[in-house]
Amino acid sequence: MLIEIINRKLNYQGRKIKKINTAEVKASQFNHVTDEYNKKDLSERWNEDILSERIQRDMYSVFLIGNTLDTLDAVDVDLCNRQWQNFVALHHQEVARLEQHSNKQMRWYVA
Repeated sequence: MLIEIINRKLNYQGRKIKKINTAEVKASQFNHVTDEYNKKDLSERWNEDILSERIQRDMYSVFLIGNTLDTLDAVDVDLCNRQWQNFVALHHQEVARLEQHSNKQMRWYVA
């Protein structure tokens, strides 16, 4: 129902939801640098092997999904490469913000 509401609101602006083929894209398994799929356990929350960067798995999946081909069934590796540095900067900024927020919460509980 939430998706239907969002889609209706987007229609007012002449836009629509794009639905990727998750079975084909396999964002949580794909590495745009090596162009390979590597299945990972759900407990593996970080990717350590992407251009020597430590990248959070879910954020990387969203990055890949945001850079799919127009057919919505594969990752656009060239687009990923062009967007990579900006993504890494924003990723590290958000991780730092979340860590700072988490530390503030911990101090509140301890106090």
